[in-house]
Amino acid sequence: MAKQLFNSTEKSNFILNLTEESYSKLALAGLMTAFFTTSIMTAIPVIAGTQIFALSAVGLALAGVICMIVALIGAIKKYISKKALVPVCAFGFMLLWGIISSVLAYDTNIAIYGYNGRGEGLLAIIFYACFFCTAVSVKSQRTITALIYGLISTGLLNSVFGLIQVFTGKISNYRMASMEVQINAASGLAQSPLFLAMLLTLSLTASLIGFVFFAKKSVKIFCIISACIFSFVMMFTYSLIGICGIVFAVISVIIAIFVMKAPKINLFSAVSVIVPAALAVILVQCGLIGNISQYRLYDGRILWFADAYYRISASGMYNFDVVDIDDTFDVYYHLNRKAINIAESHALTGTGPEQLVFPQLYTFGTSGENGELSDIISENIGTFDKVYNEYIYTAATRGIPSAIALVVILLSVFVIGLRKFRKNKNWQALCVLILTAGGILLFLIGCSNICYSAVFWSVAGLCCADAKEK
Repeated sequence: MAKQLFNSTEKSNFILNLTEESYSKLALAGLMTAFFTTSIMTAIPVIAGTQIFALSAVGLALAGVICMIVALIGAIKKYISKKALVPVCAFGFMLLWGIISSVLAYDTNIAIYGYNGRGEGLLAIIFYACFFCTAVSVKSQRTITALIYGLISTGLLNSVFGLIQVFTGKISNYRMASMEVQINAASGLAQSPLFLAMLLTLSLTASLIGFVFFAKKSVKIFCIISACIFSFVMMFTYSLIGICGIVFAVISVIIAIFVMKAPKINLFSAVSVIVPAALAVILVQCGLIGNISQYRLYDGRILWFADAYYRISASGMYNFDVVDIDDTFDVYYHLNRKAINIAESHALTGTGPEQLVFPQLYTFGTSGENGELSDIISENIGTFDKVYNEYIYTAATRGIPSAIALVVILLSVFVIGLRKFRKNKNWQALCVLILTAGGILLFLIGCSNICYSAVFWSVAGLCCADAKEK
């Protein structure tokens, strides 16, 4: 008999009567919106050719509100496992410290909503926590399997747009790496080629592992074709993240095969990564993409010129006398070193979310003191708004206590996932554990963004979920 409160109806007490299986389906719907809504909302301005960057943040907010409700129901039903208490509490601390950082920030409005074109203010962090808690409270193994499908599918959605950008140079802000160099870089619906490379690292890894362990032949074909597309598109992000992501995916599937004692013939799945990646390089070498005839990395020009400076005016132009923009190592070293100095100067609460550029500003330029913020920022040569190391970026923008909390979350999640896999020994648990490890490593050479992070924090939550077969 259904439970009721006083004389109320069963429908009005649906939370009271929600089973673990029913709740997991509800959580699945919420997490699927986290996987897709940001990309879908980004597609609108991309196709229309407009600069309505706020739509991406609207997509994140929509998914965030849905998962906020689902996570609250999970908390009421006590579906959040006690084993996940450490990462959940650490996330709570990071949110509280983020509030303090926002109050003391240079610009409270940006701290809350994020910079236009980024959208990663305090609200975004709250939504990430909702995705994480929703995933933690999942109780069905079927939900995890379905979300692995979802991860591969969202990678495909972004890759379709990426292929159009590569072969036509259209619907893209990354056609040019400079005023003279045309590279037709793929950014998909992720705002940046580097952010797309981060997302596709997870999608590629999931598709390779899925090919090995999914039972249905049709699903295996879907996974291997997806892997080919992901590898090909990742090479056209022209990024260190893309190269590292491909290497990580290949190593991951090899580890999964040996750990789960799968047939060794599955090792040939690595061919689906190597051949498309080589084909991408050959196309560039033959002069068939853009106006270049040699494949190389363009991290510096993409992250500094094409993205931060040209696309959203969130930074100034790079300084040729200070940094070699074509030397990937020099660019990352320069960004990390300056960001560490900022973190040391703002050790307790940071500069405020999304406000790394503010302490670097030294002139109002021709715009004057009352000019548009984007105009003022763009005239400050040598400034930047992102450092591609999430741990340093968190310390600089939200304080060292927030960075410590982030490390605690990620390490505790990995330990919980490892223990869960040792107990259950199923491939889904191994898959989300490997994906979480990949996300932790990506944060060393990449930074949080609304397309990737919505997916990553969902996967990290699944790593802690106390899911059952039935």
